[in-house]
Amino acid sequence: MSTDHGILAPAWAATGAAELVGDHALLTAMLDTEVALAEAQAELGVIPASAAEAIRAAADPAHLDPAALAEGVRETANPVVGFVSRLGQLTAAVDPAAAEYVHRGSTSQDILDTALMLLCAAAFDRVTRDLLACAESLAGQVRRHRDTPMAGRTLTQHAVPVTFGLKAATWLHLVLDAVERVRRARAALPVSLGGAAGTLAAYQEYAGGDVDGTLRLPDLVAARLGLAPQTLPWHGIRTPLADVASALLVTTGALGKFAEDVLVLSRTEIGEVTEERAPGRGASSAMPQKHNPVYATLVATAARQLPPVAVVLFQSMAVPDERSSGGWHAEWQPLRDALRITAGAAANAARLAGVLHVSPEAMAANLRLTRGAIVSERVNAVLAPTLGKAAAKRLLAAASAEAERTGADLAAVLGSEVDVPAGLLDPAAYTGLSGPLADRAVARFEEVFKESA
Repeated sequence: MSTDHGILAPAWAATGAAELVGDHALLTAMLDTEVALAEAQAELGVIPASAAEAIRAAADPAHLDPAALAEGVRETANPVVGFVSRLGQLTAAVDPAAAEYVHRGSTSQDILDTALMLLCAAAFDRVTRDLLACAESLAGQVRRHRDTPMAGRTLTQHAVPVTFGLKAATWLHLVLDAVERVRRARAALPVSLGGAAGTLAAYQEYAGGDVDGTLRLPDLVAARLGLAPQTLPWHGIRTPLADVASALLVTTGALGKFAEDVLVLSRTEIGEVTEERAPGRGASSAMPQKHNPVYATLVATAARQLPPVAVVLFQSMAVPDERSSGGWHAEWQPLRDALRITAGAAANAARLAGVLHVSPEAMAANLRLTRGAIVSERVNAVLAPTLGKAAAKRLLAAASAEAERTGADLAAVLGSEVDVPAGLLDPAAYTGLSGPLADRAVARFEEVFKESA
């Protein structure tokens, strides 16, 4: 039997992401859905309590053969038909009279959509845990390096000084954005019960025409499964999947920004951060000296892979009829891929944040590379009131060019033209409000973390 262990999927391999959404997890979620449906119907008096008990006793994923069910998908275009048949057989072995109550009034999309929401719930719970772990490590970096100066870079070039605390605060802020969106999406994951065409007709028929009881049925199932109630059956309303896709996109995008910055800062010629060295980690098959950034690479990979996969979930919103052919079916595998890519990214980002080594020494050395030009904005602001804005800018441009050509410090070149106050060109003295802004990110983290306690 062929199994995908992730050999070509380093973005999620060995992170536990595959198990969250694999065939075993899906079949377990489908069984949980059928059991919850039966128990809710028993509570409403639609089926005997003994039948619900028998269905629960039969609902053991060990008795389901994923390969056999996969073969049946080619005959029915969805996995639920063969699944229900097998569950009926298993239930009959427990109690022959109970088999007729399996899947009563339901349709394939009810079971599969609800099961997929359960997979989303499990993945979101794992992602939230890892995002909070990542945030905790980043908050520690913000606190430690609140006032550690480094070169701020815009359009790849040195711009003005910032602090590493503020740099890490931007990563932390993004991670907390992801936490909020994942939590919101998790809380909104709805149960799906509509029957053949979203009218609940068969459920009502089996309930003897009971309108109130039938309307309560989805809520009872949702409560048993830890999902949100549905306002309407959503067979043709694919907003829940689009909301999932949106949360996943924000998460991998946020983590991707963190990873991309780490990849830049860990370049040999920059060396301001590195991943923790460990035997074998980041090794090259050809170059013994290499210490490649592993976790940052994996997170960056996920950020690139997720968008085209998630787009399928948005495209599947535009579907015809009460239930579609093709649009619904197109969602399944991309959803699985998107969940495991994001879960893998969150796990790897948490690890990256936890092993990130910061070099204030390298940051200080890089600040000196332009020999004081990195604070020319400040010098211009100081000289402008005396020389005029345009004249001050011309003077600084000429002095910077001469300093670069001769290798002299900008302060020395400027000193031959104007009086330069002592310390004016000290990068550490021109980090603006980096510290207070970093404090804001920490305060937000503490609030979010408190909500998780």
